[in-house]
Amino acid sequence: MRITIAGGHGQIALRLERLLSARGDEAVGLVRRPEQTEDVRAAGARPVVCDLESASVQQVADHLAGADAVVFAAGAGPSSGAARKDTVDRAAAVLLADAAETAGVRRFLMISGKGVGDEPPRGTDPVFAAYLEAKALADADLRSRAALDWTILRPGRLTDEPGTGRVTLAATTAPGDVTRDDVAAVLLALLDEPGTAGLTLELTGGDVPVAAAVRAAAAR
Repeated sequence: MRITIAGGHGQIALRLERLLSARGDEAVGLVRRPEQTEDVRAAGARPVVCDLESASVQQVADHLAGADAVVFAAGAGPSSGAARKDTVDRAAAVLLADAAETAGVRRFLMISGKGVGDEPPRGTDPVFAAYLEAKALADADLRSRAALDWTILRPGRLTDEPGTGRVTLAATTAPGDVTRDDVAAVLLALLDEPGTAGLTLELTGGDVPVAAAVRAAAAR
């Protein structure tokens, strides 16, 4: 398979690229800055410089040509302000979905977040509230697209602990953490399971092996 990953220099994206490369798939990582390309190449992926905040739909679609699936793993990052939460976490996701439709790539995985779509608690930091709103709007846009076989993955609080290979994956899960390693492993398994198209799934650490958890989600 050829998988194109937007936000290809992100921590989860680099992990996914390594997994794809290790099993012989072709990973393409879209990155914003030329200095990010070497890390993507070291992960076994082919880097492509493409700034989703300035590129056109057709420019992005050209980079998606021949892909079997697209993964949105981009994010404005914790140091950005509210404006970039909108231009990256919402608008770039919408742009990528438009480009996937233009390029005829149906399979689309979105990395979202647990709590997205819920009303932020009173006193929530305004920038974080803007992030939640941007992600909720991006998720809603994706769910409206009949031309895409989308799956939205909403991990809990991310950690850099070594992956366990065991998770909890369901439409709703209790609050919890999950390792970035395990998020990447679940994304890999979702790419192999077309039965998860049309699902929004929450993900935390748990006791079920990744492959079994994804099969169970598809069976529901």
